[in-house]
Amino acid sequence: MAEEIFITKASGEKTRFSENKIRKSLKRIGASEEQIEYIVNEISSKLYEGMTTKKIYQLASKLLKGDKRHLAARYHLKQAIMELGPSGYPFEKYVAEILSHQGYATKVGEVMQGNCVTHEVDVIAEKENHYYMIECKYHNKRGLFCDVKIPLYIQSRFKDLETKWLTLPKHKTKSHQGWVVTNTRFSTDAIQYGKCAGLNLIGWDYPDKKSLKEQIDTLGLYPITCLTSLTKSEKQKLIDKNIVLASEICKNEKLLTDIGVKFSRIKTVIKEANELCGHLDKKDSKK
Repeated sequence: MAEEIFITKASGEKTRFSENKIRKSLKRIGASEEQIEYIVNEISSKLYEGMTTKKIYQLASKLLKGDKRHLAARYHLKQAIMELGPSGYPFEKYVAEILSHQGYATKVGEVMQGNCVTHEVDVIAEKENHYYMIECKYHNKRGLFCDVKIPLYIQSRFKDLETKWLTLPKHKTKSHQGWVVTNTRFSTDAIQYGKCAGLNLIGWDYPDKKSLKEQIDTLGLYPITCLTSLTKSEKQKLIDKNIVLASEICKNEKLLTDIGVKFSRIKTVIKEANELCGHLDKKDSKK
């Protein structure tokens, strides 16, 4: 019966409900077969025509949170990145952290002189002999995407900067590239243009095996907003202190006392953060 029910996506588009999609997303975060079957059955029993994907996500999150907080935190990843706002700066810092953990030297919010005009660049990254101008396109609502106008605009900015860089002695031997990183998706035209122009595009699920989602899961660099044991205001206080990674509180519990988290709750928060950021160690130990 559940197979014949149509649900409503964030874009307003109707799509057939698929238990397999729920199973796949739960398996990806490390849920056991028993947990997956329980959650799928609970969702199927509460399903109705036109139910939103947001409602389904909230129900799955609630069921996970009651069992394993760190799994709920991983399941919350996409929404958690949207909660890094309201401005785009925390997302820019988050992207810089992901790159730093991969050996890039990064700078956030650099004002740079181009050949024609000055530009404020979200992230400058450098690795070996490569130099990158990275623009971060952050969205705090589901259903939005980056169309072709965005890479067109970013490429023109990159070319203005590259023209200037090539006149500087220290850039003579460097290769240069523009990047666009977004927490949502790219349109087909945007991807086509990026490939043609040599612009590196990284979206929520693009490119395959190198997407933002894949990089976060592989590196274990979850945003502070993933943690279900922190309140919204506590998360914002940490963001205001430029704390964007959940792993940072694993290394420094004092960050929690500094924002007023009660001692009785700190153990719960640290446990969730350690289990969330330590899932890779557990997987490695099973190999």
